[in-house]
Amino acid sequence: MAPFSEDHKAAMKASHDQNRGVRAYLEALESTRTPRRASRRNPEKLQARRAEIAEETKTAGPVKKLELVQERMDIDRELTDEPVEEINIEELENSFVQVAAGYSQRKGISYAAWREIGVAADVLKRSGISRSS
Repeated sequence: MAPFSEDHKAAMKASHDQNRGVRAYLEALESTRTPRRASRRNPEKLQARRAEIAEETKTAGPVKKLELVQERMDIDRELTDEPVEEINIEELENSFVQVAAGYSQRKGISYAAWREIGVAADVLKRSGISRSS
């Protein structure tokens, strides 16, 4: 296989940057939209789930193992009352604005699709994504 050209490498990096910027913003939107629990979950149930995760991890494939590790870390944080990391939505939004138009064009994502998942109209406008997109 021939080595990638510099143009191809640049296009791959741009694509990766777009994917990362869009994913981070959408995840932040989702996490801020989801209502927070009014009270902590039962510690005994959390410990039981943690034990299940330990068993599941032994036979899980790499992606499932990653998800299980994250779930275990979330449970550990909840059990120790460690504060959840603050999300800087403004910073993520600014990054999203820089990459969203290129991502939309590359992936064929319409204005309506962005709106349906909760991206604000003003954010799309700043991104250069219009209703006719």
